Amino acid sequence: MDQIEDVYEAALAAVRRGEPAVMAVVVEAHGSTPREPGAKMLVYGDGRTVGTVGGGAAEAWVIDQAQEALEDGRSRLLERSPEGDAEDACGSAMHFFVDVLLPQPTLLIIGAGHIGQAVASIGAWLGYRIAVLDERPSLVCAERLPDADIFLSGPLEERLCQFPLTEHTYAVLVTPHDSRDERALAVLADHPVPYVGLLGSSRRTAATFKRARELGVPDAFLERIHTPIGLDIHAETPREIALSIMADITVVRRGGE
Repeated sequence: MDQIEDVYEAALAAVRRGEPAVMAVVVEAHGSTPREPGAKMLVYGDGRTVGTVGGGAAEAWVIDQAQEALEDGRSRLLERSPEGDAEDACGSAMHFFVDVLLPQPTLLIIGAGHIGQAVASIGAWLGYRIAVLDERPSLVCAERLPDADIFLSGPLEERLCQFPLTEHTYAVLVTPHDSRDERALAVLADHPVPYVGLLGSSRRTAATFKRARELGVPDAFLERIHTPIGLDIHAETPREIALSIMADITVVRRGGE
């Protein structure tokens, strides 16, 4: 029972800190096997494990399969027959379910103005973890942003460098007109974020990109930025603009064009 608790606690901790992992479970075992159905093991992306599904060659195989499942993000049912495997002392077939535990996607909103508020509201409704960053501390509070989970204020580059920017982070820059967005772009360019959207006119965007290049931001990254931000639905109000932004992010997240 202690080992099962360790596995569940490790899985919960991984989800909370945003680290992908896989829960491997023995669902069927025939003949003489080292673990009964229900045995569980948590597998991290780097191969670390908590718990065991039997050890030996079978467990090593499950770890390999779990890491493959992490790569495509798909849970799956596995069957392993040990025929011809001299290292497998038990010599019995086993079935495993590997359940991919992906972290909740994070919506990082840089800019806590009216549009940022609306994006936070719709993003939370869609199931994103909401983080809001603004250099103006008075704007980043629960009273203005009741749907936010994380409140960040202070020096932009410093706060961004401290925040975990992963392949599950979707960044939206909806800052005031006088903001220097290139500072945020310089940080985001070094991380695997799948979506960066930038609010602003074509003139403002051109000026931002020029300053970003001067900071060393590569053109390959600038070409990936969604600007003008959001799908073209002729949005006018902050909520309509937020809707267009979240629709754009949904297309990217679901693999659309």
